[in-house]
Amino acid sequence: MLPSLRISALVMLLAAGVACSSGRHSSSGFRLPPDGNAAQGKVEFVALGCNTCHQVAGMDLPAPTVQPPVPVVLGGKVNVDPADGYLTTSIIFPSEHLAAYPHSMIANGDQSRMPSYADRITVRQLTDLVAFLQQQYIVVPPAPAYVYH
Repeated sequence: MLPSLRISALVMLLAAGVACSSGRHSSSGFRLPPDGNAAQGKVEFVALGCNTCHQVAGMDLPAPTVQPPVPVVLGGKVNVDPADGYLTTSIIFPSEHLAAYPHSMIANGDQSRMPSYADRITVRQLTDLVAFLQQQYIVVPPAPAYVYH
């Protein structure tokens, strides 16, 4: 390998390593207490009114009532289990990660239609709610894009 190609490859590897490092906005190292009670989280989901906007895949909960309907269905089949940090951020700062839906269906301007729960929820409620949500996701590896003959 030519020296300039080696240097370029090394620079790219270092840049990738820095991009993946932990920082203030990284979920690296973020953990909720491990004693989340999923059954209580389901109770909290309804008590906090989450079901008035969101459906949960495979769950028999009161139907959403908000208009226009929110297309974000929680749970179901995913390729990667959502991290506790992602779910927590989505609950306490929902405008941080707007879902990949038509903008007008999930946002008012640049803000999520979902209210922030940062000042409406305790850490215990959040821990139980995330435990409940985590149980609703089924990780299914993506199908290969090619077929063996």
